Amino acid sequence: MMLRSIALLIIVSASAADVGRQVSLIVGKGELIQFGNDLIKVVVAEPKIADAVVVSPRDVMVTAKSVGHTTLVIWETGSTPVRYEIAVVTDTSELDHMHATLAGELKAALPDASVQFSGNAETLVLTGKAGSGDQSKKAEAIASAHSKKVVNMIQVPPAAEPRQIMLSVKFASVDRTALSQLGFNLFSRNGVTIGSTSTQQFTGPLFSQLNNGGTPAANVSNPLNLFLYRPDLGIGLTLQALLQQNLAQILAEPNLIVLEGSEASFLAGGQFPYPTITSTPTGSGIAPVVTIQFKKYGVQLNFTPTITSSGAINLKVKPEVSTLDYTNAVTVDGFQIPALSSRSAETEVNLRDGESFAIAGLIDNRVTQILNKVPGLGDIPILGQLFRSRSTEKTSTELVVVVTPHFVKPLPASDKPKMPDIVVPFLPSVEERKAAKDNKDKKKPEFVGPRGHQVPNL
Repeated sequence: MMLRSIALLIIVSASAADVGRQVSLIVGKGELIQFGNDLIKVVVAEPKIADAVVVSPRDVMVTAKSVGHTTLVIWETGSTPVRYEIAVVTDTSELDHMHATLAGELKAALPDASVQFSGNAETLVLTGKAGSGDQSKKAEAIASAHSKKVVNMIQVPPAAEPRQIMLSVKFASVDRTALSQLGFNLFSRNGVTIGSTSTQQFTGPLFSQLNNGGTPAANVSNPLNLFLYRPDLGIGLTLQALLQQNLAQILAEPNLIVLEGSEASFLAGGQFPYPTITSTPTGSGIAPVVTIQFKKYGVQLNFTPTITSSGAINLKVKPEVSTLDYTNAVTVDGFQIPALSSRSAETEVNLRDGESFAIAGLIDNRVTQILNKVPGLGDIPILGQLFRSRSTEKTSTELVVVVTPHFVKPLPASDKPKMPDIVVPFLPSVEERKAAKDNKDKKKPEFVGPRGHQVPNL
């Protein structure tokens, strides 16, 4: 019985010694253990997890190196060995701060969504539910600011079918051209001096008839001329001074249908070729090579519609009108390359279905002056002004663009689209009259023979 008691006491002492003292450390940090007597020996089970350094006969510095568990045993003079259970964990203070910050940002940006996350600064995994794909993308963008890699596993409801938008556009060119003309014709038909002089810009009076007195009669070709004539002197003058105004014209009226978020384009014009010169190395040197490229011109339109959360249409529009300008053309190696006179605008607006907005103020101002004169007489100083005429053309063109978006949807398969009605002529054509006459001349078929049941006459 005594031997059994001693063995049980030894087992209980060993189990108590197995528990040891618990020491928790964070990777990269350490703890100093002090003793009352000198140390004899220090042993660490796994130095890769924790390292023990004797800094003095009675002091031991334990440093945590990697995550894990290990055992430290220290022998002190005059005492039994002391056992320490070392637990090394990772420092989570930065991770906790990052999680708290990210949770606050997601809550502020997406209050209606239920988004959870897990991970660290290397990889984050997003889970939960969001109301739309935009909310899911927004949560992913917020999480990407805190982690190198984001795995988005947020559940979103099925996306609705994108809506179709028709854009009705009108391109109008308002021409404010003012054309002024000034010229004169001076003539004399008396018995002393017969002749006429003109600036040659306008047709002068015609003398084709003679009256009873022998004086020719003048026929004025242009009734807009101011006509002055002295019958007693036989001298007359015609003067023309005109001012013309042009009107507006519609350049194009395109109607384009596109899905929301997609880009649509329109071009009413063409492409003109222009050469480009490049150099190509050859065996003896570098030889120029001419290649032809094409550039678009005319009435162009690019637009991209998107639908906002309120149901409005956010519209990015870029209209452009360009024409070939041979006045500023350049000649390169015998090729005449015209310049492009263009007017464009680019804007972004929000509109409701059926609302319109206009882009105006794209003005092109030009002044062209043409001078005509009588050869010789027009070069005389001072008096030569009487034998000159001028024509000044002031071109002021303003481009106006009116844009109207509409929501549209296709017709069901059971419905047939209504086609334009064919114009019914007021009088029938020759072919129709001939066909009607032929049908009238044809005799209707007649029945020959007995009809039904006939009772014979007795």
